[in-house]
Amino acid sequence: MKIAIVLGTRPEIIKLAPIINKLNKNNSQVIFTGQHYDYEMGLRFIEQLGLRKPDYSLKISHSDPSTQIGEIITKLPKIFKKIKPDTVIVQGDTNTVLAASLASLKSEIPISHVEAGLRSFDWRMPEEHNRIATDHISEYLFAPTKNSKNNLISEHVHGKIFLTGNTIIDSINTYAGMSSRKSSLTVNVNDYILMTLHRSENVDNEKTLVSIISGILEVKHDVIFPVHPRTAKRLREFNLYEKLSKSENVLLLDSVGYFEMLELMKNCSFIVTDSGGIQEEATAPKIRKKVLVTRKTTDRPEAVTAGMSEVVGVEKRSIVKAIKKTIRDPTIPSRNSPFGKGDASKKIIEILQKNL
Repeated sequence: MKIAIVLGTRPEIIKLAPIINKLNKNNSQVIFTGQHYDYEMGLRFIEQLGLRKPDYSLKISHSDPSTQIGEIITKLPKIFKKIKPDTVIVQGDTNTVLAASLASLKSEIPISHVEAGLRSFDWRMPEEHNRIATDHISEYLFAPTKNSKNNLISEHVHGKIFLTGNTIIDSINTYAGMSSRKSSLTVNVNDYILMTLHRSENVDNEKTLVSIISGILEVKHDVIFPVHPRTAKRLREFNLYEKLSKSENVLLLDSVGYFEMLELMKNCSFIVTDSGGIQEEATAPKIRKKVLVTRKTTDRPEAVTAGMSEVVGVEKRSIVKAIKKTIRDPTIPSRNSPFGKGDASKKIIEILQKNL
C-alpha cells in the first residue's frame, strides 16, 4: 500500500497529523500545497507538531481561489505520476482538497476523503462547494459521525462510506497533555472568553464583521482574540482594528501556533468562534468548553445537539445576549465527544489496508 497525503492549511495539518504519524516514508508521501502561504499558518504547524518534512512542496502563489485550484491541479499529476500512489488522502473542504481530488480523479487514482459528509446547507460557504464535489468523486469516504454518514447516504454517493470518528480528537489526545510545556505564549488574564473569526462570509462582509465586533465590545468582558491574517486585513480595512486595540477588554494576538491555541482553549471560560474545527476540539475531554458559533448555520450539528455548542448568528443583539447568558453559566453537559474516542486515524488506516 502506498498513500499520497495532500494538505495545505492549518486544519488539514492538525487533522492529518495522526494519520501521518502512523505511516512512514516507505508507505506514504506527504505533499504540501502551501495554500496558507503565510509561514505562521502552514509550515509552522508541521514543525510544531513534529511531523516529518513534506516530501513535496508546491509553493503555489497566494492568489484567488480559482487560480489556486488551477495551480494545484496543474502541478499534482506530475508528482502522482512519479510516486504512483494507490490512493490520495485529502481532509476536509479546502481549495487544496477540491483541487487534489480533481487531479486524483483525472489521474485515475482513488480518492480517500477524511471528514466526509459534513453539510451546512449554506451555499454562501465556499467550503460547502468543495466538500460536496469531493464527496461525490471519492472512492473511500470516512464520515466522522452518524449524521455525516446519513448525509452521504441520502446523496447517493458512489464511494464506500465508513463511520470512523474525527481525527481531530486523536490530535487532542496526543498533543493536549504537552501543550503547557510546548506553548510559548504567556497571558496574564484569568477569566477570559476566547474568540476566533476567519470565515469569508463573516470577515469579508463589512456589515457582518462590524456587528460581531460591536457585540464583543459591548459585553465588557475580557476577550483574547488571536487574529487570523485574513481577518486582520479586513479589520484594518473596515476601521475596526484600532478600535479593538484601544479597547480595555480585548487582547489582540497575532496568529498563534497549535500548542498556544490548545492552552488558550484549555484555560478560557468559553469560546466564541466561526471555526468548524474549534467546535469539534472544544468537545474533547481534555478541552470541554462551551462554544458560541457566530454563524447562521453550522456543519457540526452534533455539538449543538450534545449541548456543547450554540449557534448565535451574526447579529449584535443575539451575540450580546448569548455571551451574557454564558458568562453566568458556561457549563456544558457531562457527555462524551460526539466526534469519537480518538481512534479515527487507526480505523482509517486499517480500512485502507483492507481495501487497497
